[in-house]
Amino acid sequence: MSILNVEHLSHGFGDRAIFNDVSFRLLKGEHIGLIGANGEGKSTFLNIITGKLMPDEGNVEWAKNVRVGYLDQHTVLEKGMTIRDVLKSAFSFLYGLEEKMNELCSKMGDADDNELMVIMDEFGTIQDTLDSHDFYIIDSKIDEIARAFDIDEIGLDKDVTDLSGGQRTKILLAKLLLEKPDILLLDEPTNYLDVTHIEWLKRYLNEYENAFILISHDIPFLNSVINLIYHMENQELNRYVGDYNKFMEVYEVKKAQLEAAYKKQQQEINELQDFVARNKARVSTRNMAMSRQKKLDKMEVIELAKEKPKPEFNFKEARAAGKYIFQAEHLVIGYDEPLSKPITFSMERGEKIVLTGANGIGKTTLLKSILGIIRPLQGRVILGDYLYKGYFEQEMTGAKNNTCIEELWTEFPSYTQYEIRSALAKCGLTTKHIESQVRVLSGGEQAKVRLCKLINQETNILLLDEPTNHLDIDAKTELQRALKAYKGSILLICHEPEFYDGLATRVIDCTNWSTKI
Repeated sequence: MSILNVEHLSHGFGDRAIFNDVSFRLLKGEHIGLIGANGEGKSTFLNIITGKLMPDEGNVEWAKNVRVGYLDQHTVLEKGMTIRDVLKSAFSFLYGLEEKMNELCSKMGDADDNELMVIMDEFGTIQDTLDSHDFYIIDSKIDEIARAFDIDEIGLDKDVTDLSGGQRTKILLAKLLLEKPDILLLDEPTNYLDVTHIEWLKRYLNEYENAFILISHDIPFLNSVINLIYHMENQELNRYVGDYNKFMEVYEVKKAQLEAAYKKQQQEINELQDFVARNKARVSTRNMAMSRQKKLDKMEVIELAKEKPKPEFNFKEARAAGKYIFQAEHLVIGYDEPLSKPITFSMERGEKIVLTGANGIGKTTLLKSILGIIRPLQGRVILGDYLYKGYFEQEMTGAKNNTCIEELWTEFPSYTQYEIRSALAKCGLTTKHIESQVRVLSGGEQAKVRLCKLINQETNILLLDEPTNHLDIDAKTELQRALKAYKGSILLICHEPEFYDGLATRVIDCTNWSTKI
């Protein structure tokens, strides 16, 4: 039985088409990986099927009484809400039923026998629903999932706007799992999650009996949990049975077959056009020429998809730094309270160090303390000589109403428009992306704009805070190549061993000095 039917869906932003006559259906128990390059419309598709966005054309129809849970990478958490408030909001529909039940109780005193029967029937149905969803043990369920995700260590009374990216993702994921929806929609759930919680999520999804749709650029994770692929490319959505590796095999074969058919047809078209041109004027051959022209007119011309621009990251390198990049002496990092024991370590020129460990233990805070953005609670950081620093933050900060051109021009005012456009194009952005406001771009496209700023600075030390989040496969592969080729020093926060294997000269597990473990 079909849980979701999408028919003849078309949508775009301005003159930029995202989907054209797309159809899709979701069946019970299907575990779907929704894949495609940055900006192909994966998050837009989820927003349309959840009703957050109205399509230009087409129908979206869910089966009756289906509850959908959506983990959205752009969810905004309100200031003033505690973690407990967010987790309790998972049960808002149950609190609504309790309110309805209380209203029914107040009506019972004035009801006649017939009305009382109807009220009692509805009351019983609501009571059964509350019991089946464990309504009367909500607090213990919240405590249980808080322990599973180590949220209890953060503190359930902490304001949600003070959370790190990883902590925020954990809270939203925990809320979603508490809701126990019939269908899960997960938009890049592994972004910011540490290895332990990625493994936990992997086990959960493998045991999940209902259907889910998962967007992820983490291929090992994707392969471990899905049994179907839907590939979004060039305004189309195509279905493939199996995991990502199986999809790639079939996709490459289909692509080769289409290219071969295209070449054969183009040869036939050229021969027909040549025959018509040579014979249409002669009386003896005019009928044959007209016959071939009709064949040309009726021919369904094969079109090859336009090749997507491949990103090209080449970091500009400044003069060599001194022997030591920095030395941290008895450094205690944190805000109101310490996040670390005293840390003493140093980094030498040419090292490529990866910082790993659970979310919320202070990896980002350490980076900011080294840069001088945050003052340490104790100790000091001594920076080396001749440092030209490049910093990639977890998320884009500042106004997003600028176009990509304006965003880059602010950073490099001496560049000509041609140089600005050329720099953005090299990062895999099309003309339409380049001329769009940053806020309408996908997370991956925004990350490419930020990388464009970084690669055009002259640096000899890169401090990168989870730069692979949101990036598609091509961009991630190219960034890995560029960082390996970079002759400067790198301090990288990353939860993907597949990305930093072969790149790192040293991997530091930050749990060893954290006060949060």
